Amino acid sequence: MPSSLSLKSKRVRIAAVTAALAAGAGLYTAGAASADRAVPRTDKEIPNLTQVQDKIKAFYGDTVDASGQHYASADSNYAKQVADIEKKAKAHLEKVVKNQVKGKKGAKPAIVVDLDDTTLLTYNYELQQGFHFTPESQDAYLKSTDMAAVFGMPQLVNWAQSKGIEVFYVTGRGEHQREWSARNLKNVGYKPVADTAHFFLKNKQTPPAYLACGAKCTTVEYKSGTRKYIESKGFDIVANFGDQYSDLQGGYADRTYKMPNPMYYLP
Repeated sequence: MPSSLSLKSKRVRIAAVTAALAAGAGLYTAGAASADRAVPRTDKEIPNLTQVQDKIKAFYGDTVDASGQHYASADSNYAKQVADIEKKAKAHLEKVVKNQVKGKKGAKPAIVVDLDDTTLLTYNYELQQGFHFTPESQDAYLKSTDMAAVFGMPQLVNWAQSKGIEVFYVTGRGEHQREWSARNLKNVGYKPVADTAHFFLKNKQTPPAYLACGAKCTTVEYKSGTRKYIESKGFDIVANFGDQYSDLQGGYADRTYKMPNPMYYLP
């Protein structure tokens, strides 16, 4: 991680420190929506950066392959937490399917899933970059490398589609990353097609007309506005999955599911 952590960065890395320690101490509650930006009075109020990185690695069950690449482990505490969230989500979706089978009429059920650290795991990329995101390094990585799937998410998403639930991908990635991202989703086992009708990315050059904020949308405005648009097409978003609270705020979803991510914070 770099020595200079600017709040102007697209990813507020200092929040990884706060979130990681608070999660371990049970202080980062489900209702927390933003990082603590209070100015420390002394160095004792600042978690040690190296120790935080070590905690993050332990949480993901850091595994190193023969080439020195870092990957998360399927038996890690991270994977276990994800599995618990997925179990609760599937129970909800099973009820949705049952109600549809009974003949309840209305909008067609749909789910919305984010990409980074919701469907695709950025852990290997983050370790390569030392937890220091840049648009250039992300582009280079996505162009040449497939991120691993978040444990269990392809199975959940594919099951939902098989039961008649429409699947929409909504990400903060840029429009120029569409082809790489769609390839990645397909290659790691996601069956719902990431076509233009089901895959939404940020387009700052030519933003869609349904977003009143245009190219200046905040994450919450962009994500909620896109969900509103999806529902205007005759869908009921019965579940919305994201690793950031900004993925989930703003309405237009019956249920929200916060995926774990202590690596970075996006307002």
